[in-house]
Amino acid sequence: MIAYLLDPNNWAGSGGIPVLVGQHLVYTAVALLIAGVIGVPAGLYVGHTGRGVVVIAGFANALRALPTLGLIVLLVMIVAPLIASDLAFVIPSIIVLVLLAIPPIMTNTYAGIRAVDAAAVDAAVGMGYRPLKVLFSVQVPCALPLIISGFRGATLQVISTATIAAYVSLGGLGRLIIDGRAQNDYDKMLVGALLVAILALVVDLLLALASRVFVSPGLDRRTSRIPLRVRRAAVPAS
Repeated sequence: MIAYLLDPNNWAGSGGIPVLVGQHLVYTAVALLIAGVIGVPAGLYVGHTGRGVVVIAGFANALRALPTLGLIVLLVMIVAPLIASDLAFVIPSIIVLVLLAIPPIMTNTYAGIRAVDAAAVDAAVGMGYRPLKVLFSVQVPCALPLIISGFRGATLQVISTATIAAYVSLGGLGRLIIDGRAQNDYDKMLVGALLVAILALVVDLLLALASRVFVSPGLDRRTSRIPLRVRRAAVPAS
């Protein structure tokens, strides 16, 4: 494994480690962006209005139960006859990663909004704030620790699962694992797995630092006092 990492040939060209890491990050970023556009508004609506709690819980649990590898193969079989380009493989991969990222983002957003101190909301209403101003001026800032926690959980899951893109002939660090298995090159497989783990840890650390920058220390400490039933709702199922 050390010899593989020290070989300059493995760091150059279109199949080099830097290129594969970049592709892996692109898949992850696109999936998280789309999942955020879907999951955050849904979580905000349900958390603010209290409507659709059963629906959002059932939807999140259903998405968590989806078999990612089987789903990506099925989607490729459906999309490939319609698109004669690499998009026939990219689109199914992104869809699967988005479906994987939505539950933690959506449930954490909902849980964060519901956990906001009712006294703060009542004070804002008493000052004449309209519902949307209450949501974005009071509830969302107070819910930021849990919302960011949802993105951290989603990021870890997406980075670790994005290796399946290589299963349908795309790039990313999964290329090292898939190609290593085909070539019986276990050093290559181990390097791929190690780099995925390191990448996940580095990105998670960066998100943790971002949380310290954007979240008030007082709010961050208050997450430890959120009711247990609310915190359980925000924890992704294993």
